Amino acid sequence: MEPSTPLLILFLLSLSRPLQGQQHHLVEYMERRLAALEERLAQCQDQSSRHAAELRDFKNKMLPLLEVAEKEREALRTEADTISGRVDRLEREVDYLETQNPTLPCVEFDEKVTGGPGTKGKGRRNEKYDMVTDCGYTISQVRSMKILKRFGGPAGLWTKDPLGPTEKIYVLDGTQNDTAFVFPRLRDFTLAMAARKASRVRVPFPWVGTGQLVYGGFLYYARRPPGGPGGGGKLENTLQLIKFHLTNRTVVDSSVFPAEGLIPPYGLTADTYIDLAADEEGLWAVYATQEDDAHLCLAKLDPQTLDTEQQWDTPCPRENAEAAFVICGTLYVVYNTRPASRARIQCSFDASGTLTPERAALPYFPRRYGAHASLRYNPRERQLYAWDDGYQIVYKLEMRRKEEEV
Repeated sequence: MEPSTPLLILFLLSLSRPLQGQQHHLVEYMERRLAALEERLAQCQDQSSRHAAELRDFKNKMLPLLEVAEKEREALRTEADTISGRVDRLEREVDYLETQNPTLPCVEFDEKVTGGPGTKGKGRRNEKYDMVTDCGYTISQVRSMKILKRFGGPAGLWTKDPLGPTEKIYVLDGTQNDTAFVFPRLRDFTLAMAARKASRVRVPFPWVGTGQLVYGGFLYYARRPPGGPGGGGKLENTLQLIKFHLTNRTVVDSSVFPAEGLIPPYGLTADTYIDLAADEEGLWAVYATQEDDAHLCLAKLDPQTLDTEQQWDTPCPRENAEAAFVICGTLYVVYNTRPASRARIQCSFDASGTLTPERAALPYFPRRYGAHASLRYNPRERQLYAWDDGYQIVYKLEMRRKEEEV
């Protein structure tokens, strides 16, 4: 062995002593940390055991209460089903009684047509209407209802053009607006984001109420001229009819409606002053004036010139009326209550005199408690397009000949 070997061994031994001291301190530190972790784990275990016991107690307390609540829910469901069945039977009985005992008209039909005691003249001819088609149908019942969707506000109008493309849908939201929505087809209208599929047509003057009509590619609507209803001036209580070309987007014709002192024809629809309608015979207008503020008036219009061809005082009262439509020259007025309940056709007036009150059916609409802001009849489909508190509804109609007994 060389003389330097013992020195190297001594040097290495001197270095190992401090390392052994550091290892000892590290072991002690790790032992303390492990002891602290064990203590925390023991505390967590104790808390978990305590919480599990509390949950078991809570579960034991809640189970009887849940069983009682479930029994009460089943009892309420059974009671609701029983009440619903009773209501259905009651409505069927009411419908049967109404069918067997139809409501009599408020005013004698013949007196109004021939100019009897209840007639007020002043230019109204009240002559029987000469039919230009062989249409001789009347409503037998409102057969079914389909709710399409909810679009827009509580009042508005949606319709098809009975003389135009069969698929296009026209939507006019609100009682004072200047923009109409046009949908290519019904399917596009029923989509969730329907407005994106629609083209917009803006008219030069805002419409008034929900009495607008799409007919033969034109939009017919009533405009409030300066000084019109509510505006004061010479044209107080007058309205101007506008004929608007939907393709060219221009006003083709306009005319002041030839009736003074216009008031809303429907007691439950205060924003509409002239309600335009179309049927197999052409264009009609439903209105009312201060001269006879208790009943509705009917006018036959020329769709080309907007001239008034004939006018009639009808026996149909304004009170509780909410909307109307015309089929084969017969005016049907829909009545309701406030607050809204189940709507019913309660008065009809045949301008030709063919349909007598005894033969007129006065059906209820299918079970839905709402208020119709507008009703539009489509003679091509024999359907009604209704706006009911923002919901767009289609009613299918069952028809019969006017000469048939109810």
